[in-house]
Amino acid sequence: MTGAPRGLSRRRFTLAAALLAGGCAAPHQGTGRPGDPLVLTLLSHYASGELKAALQGPVDEWNATHDRVKVRTKAVEFNDLLTTFMVRQAAGQGADILQPYCLWNGQLVRAGVLRPAPPEDAAEITRGYGAAAVGSASVGGKVYGYPTEAQTYALYYNKRLLRESGVTHPPRTWRELEDTAYRTTRRDRYGNTLVQGFGLSTYDDSTTVGQTLALLNAAGGTFVSEDGRRTAIDSPAGRAVLDLEHRLVSRGASEPGVNVYNAFRSGQVAMVISAGWWTGSLKSQMGDAYREVAVAPVPVPEPGDKPATLATGFMLGVNASSRHPREAWEFLRWLNSGRVGVGRGATVTRMSALQVSVGSLTGRADDMRTLLGKGGDPNLRPFLDALGYAVPEPNVPGAQQAKSLLRKNVEALWTGQRSVDESLRTIRRQVDQEVSRSW
Repeated sequence: MTGAPRGLSRRRFTLAAALLAGGCAAPHQGTGRPGDPLVLTLLSHYASGELKAALQGPVDEWNATHDRVKVRTKAVEFNDLLTTFMVRQAAGQGADILQPYCLWNGQLVRAGVLRPAPPEDAAEITRGYGAAAVGSASVGGKVYGYPTEAQTYALYYNKRLLRESGVTHPPRTWRELEDTAYRTTRRDRYGNTLVQGFGLSTYDDSTTVGQTLALLNAAGGTFVSEDGRRTAIDSPAGRAVLDLEHRLVSRGASEPGVNVYNAFRSGQVAMVISAGWWTGSLKSQMGDAYREVAVAPVPVPEPGDKPATLATGFMLGVNASSRHPREAWEFLRWLNSGRVGVGRGATVTRMSALQVSVGSLTGRADDMRTLLGKGGDPNLRPFLDALGYAVPEPNVPGAQQAKSLLRKNVEALWTGQRSVDESLRTIRRQVDQEVSRSW
């Protein structure tokens, strides 16, 4: 390999290369003969805590009940996951089973990392999952894996802060969103913000790009054109979103420099748009104060507009270079479509049970209704409902870089470095150059 894979920073390339050289070579793979089981490796970002334990449970179950094929999990932190996929692949040390963020699928397919799902698995995925989840796991009309985490975006709000401001229900339209944001904003006598009405934040992709694209979808717009060759945000819908965000910042209802994750759970943010994974974190971090947290659909521009929001997610697929694809798909089929009992004759897939156990969802709406009907967090239900109308994040080959460019320009708008017009022009020029070039 002569250089870093396209789109990877030098820091991340150096890090992954160091990990590779320092002992992350592919583990021994058995022959499958009696006494020497075949070992599949599964590489994910479930590196610590409850996610690591949740995945290890079914893997241990598989290993205890299958003699010929065993599965060994490997994990890296999410920020290094794409780099690790690309570097290990180029070095001939790729894992058999991969769990990519679906945004990367176009890039991974173009690089020859992912193998298309066999016809029987593709049929099961298309039949068993919602359209947004299937779209996220597909590239060019071909399905490449089983959707795992299915994340839709909705409006988190603090019931106490709305109630104290005389607001009786969560906003349903953008006019109500702005009104509620301004009414719930609080400052001390020196002008310091005590409570943000709406939590726009430059903290990470989820709070910058995720919120912007959820609002864009709610306005009927899209980030990238249907053919994936140009940006579509420079449109009336895109302009309306950036105008809305600009007003919220300029009128003091949002302070983008604040870490919204910390501020919301401490009662310093009244509303924020984020993904369903956050419910589990909030519940564990806030204790009794979590009872004041509620979730509603993303507001739409005008009364009567059809609901829409953003869907993101992860999937499990098989490496195009795996020497044991049949066995890898067998394990994925067992994990993602094989069913286990959850009482009173009801059954769900192992992956659905895994995700709900950590406060997340899969794209299998029937499983989610079964599990949430058994005492699950009611704040997950709006995210479940959104599976029926969410728009999948575009996963064209240049999608990760396009997302980074969008974040940079949105943050420049929020911090006063660019106007709405300048931001739209710059996004169009930079993203068009990225997604239209040959990968």
